[in-house]
Amino acid sequence: MFSFVVRRILLVIPTFIAIAFLTFVAIRLVPGDPIEVRTGERGISPERLAYFRHELGLDQPVWKQFLDYLWQLAHGDFGTSLSTHAPVLTEFTTLFPATLELALSAMIFAVVLGVPAGVIAATRRGTFVDYSLMGVALTGFSMPIFWWGLLLILFFSVTLGWTPVSGRIDLLYYFEPTTGFMLIDSWLSGEDGAFASAVSHLILPTVVLGTIPLATIARMTRSTMLEVLGEDYVRTARAKGLSPFRVIGIHALRNALIPVVTVIGLQVGMLMAGAVLTEYIFSWPGIGTWLIESIQRRDYPVLQGGILLVSGIVILINILVDLLYGVLNPRIRHAR
Repeated sequence: MFSFVVRRILLVIPTFIAIAFLTFVAIRLVPGDPIEVRTGERGISPERLAYFRHELGLDQPVWKQFLDYLWQLAHGDFGTSLSTHAPVLTEFTTLFPATLELALSAMIFAVVLGVPAGVIAATRRGTFVDYSLMGVALTGFSMPIFWWGLLLILFFSVTLGWTPVSGRIDLLYYFEPTTGFMLIDSWLSGEDGAFASAVSHLILPTVVLGTIPLATIARMTRSTMLEVLGEDYVRTARAKGLSPFRVIGIHALRNALIPVVTVIGLQVGMLMAGAVLTEYIFSWPGIGTWLIESIQRRDYPVLQGGILLVSGIVILINILVDLLYGVLNPRIRHAR
């Protein structure tokens, strides 16, 4: 197990360099000049333009700019925002709790509904229940996030008036953040109605972001459960007279969860990508909104550092998922 962890960590280094290179090049292909963001002017004199380019290092060859950027990263420096002049890492750590809260809520929503839906569909194979659940899952998987989000806003917020349209909490509540997680901070604040307001703001973004992972988890759970239910040890357990709950919940589901855990780990990357659109639609003040606004401002350091930090989190979660395999299946742990 230790050697496996070391190998995975060593593989992270070239992966990070590749991500940094692709991000570095792709950002510079976007039309626009970051100097205009820095100066707030158009048509500045050639002398001032040359001065600002030299100050930002943009007058250097691209290969040298990239090597300088890698040297900064090696020292833990992710750069400074061209717009706010604040360190990128500071802005990221400030905004990341909002994205993490939304992503965790969406994943909990997807797992809590997706796994039971897949198990029920597998145990009712070929019935109306099976077709209905998988039909709903296929529909959810096929819906674009931006369309699904706007549809829910029109119905639940505009037509029915049940949920807020944007933000994390009503503006009438003000308290100093303690953890950065609005649900926890609103609860700790003790203000009447603050926690309920935070929950109501979280409902629609959670449903929108969690719909596609829910559908994927449900379909994968059904598929793996069907395979496991046909195994000899499951038939033996039934022949022993064990209750359906023990046969399905203990003997079958635990072995069926290994591919499902893989899917859940992969969905983390999907959640981060989907959070960009979801946060922008609901004006959720997280990493997704931050990155989109940075694209509009041509803020190179924010885009480079933000994408690299998010990629690092996704890689770390994938490593943890690999380690979780050994907990679910000792044969995998011993094979390492």
